[in-house]
Amino acid sequence: MISTLKKSPLFFEMADSDIENCLKCSRSEIASYEKDELIFCQHDVPKKLLVLLEGAVVIGNDSSSGKRSIVATLNQPGELFGEVFLFLNQQEYNQYAQAVAPSQILHIPKDFLYHTCGENCGYHTKLISNMMSILAQKAYYLNRKLQIVSCATLRQKIAKVLMQNASPDGRVTLSMNREELADFMNTARPSLSRELMKMQEDGIIQIEKRQIKIINFDVLQNS
Repeated sequence: MISTLKKSPLFFEMADSDIENCLKCSRSEIASYEKDELIFCQHDVPKKLLVLLEGAVVIGNDSSSGKRSIVATLNQPGELFGEVFLFLNQQEYNQYAQAVAPSQILHIPKDFLYHTCGENCGYHTKLISNMMSILAQKAYYLNRKLQIVSCATLRQKIAKVLMQNASPDGRVTLSMNREELADFMNTARPSLSRELMKMQEDGIIQIEKRQIKIINFDVLQNS
């Protein structure tokens, strides 16, 4: 378990002994969930920070009409979920988490993340610092996404993504495939592919499989 947790951003740059001390001091627990079992429901009160150790989890929500939609899928050991609700003033989740495979989840009590103990343990301070970094990175990611989805046209959205991810020489290597990129931009994949081809025909970009080369920065910025 320690080797798995070392991959988590929550335990970034922490020694094995520090991680073990954190788990003991916080009285963290490991819970097992069967496939399709709910980890938490909408309207449950957040009390623990949840870390995926094994398996896979989906985060979703139910609309007022009863329609279910998937917000995120987690399948990498060390991933956190439910952390935003843990630090909000609201008293309940507005999403649910469900195991989609037999899973093991680490539960870290909320209070351990709010303040250090009287002994001023270095590992405790480091854990809280890592948690603040995670929340800051998430806020930064959401801000970048907001800039993209608020664009008026699909071309503007594509331009924003390319400019945000371009290297100094104008090359863009995206971690997302075409389907994931379309979902990220809230558009259909065929529409995304058509617009990318138009941008290539217009001499703005050059598509090289999953890598894109920006040919004309000025036109792209003014798209």
